[in-house]
Amino acid sequence: MQKRPLAVTIVACLLIAVGILGGIFHTREIISQGSFNFASILIPVLSFLAAVAGTFILLGRNWARWLALVWVASHVAISFFDSWQEVTMHAVIFLLIAYILLYPAAGAYFRQPAVR
Repeated sequence: MQKRPLAVTIVACLLIAVGILGGIFHTREIISQGSFNFASILIPVLSFLAAVAGTFILLGRNWARWLALVWVASHVAISFFDSWQEVTMHAVIFLLIAYILLYPAAGAYFRQPAVR
């Protein structure tokens, strides 16, 4: 059985932390503003997707690394509405995570049978 690369473990743990903390932050924001509509509730749900991706990356699920990449790429796209500094920051984070999740040792880890 292929051992999970340390960099993959770190990325997964960061995704879990960011997903949970982001989801809590956005949920508290919605509650304090009292704005309960589909769009406002979608934001914390999407934040929790990062935690889902991180959890299943730890379990060796290949689809989870693609979910993580889509999740970070969406932040790059959304940041185009803010500033070039945010676009740059999110793009660098995306490239770093993509490298870690797609390099050969990570690929070998995700190709083996997933942990049950």
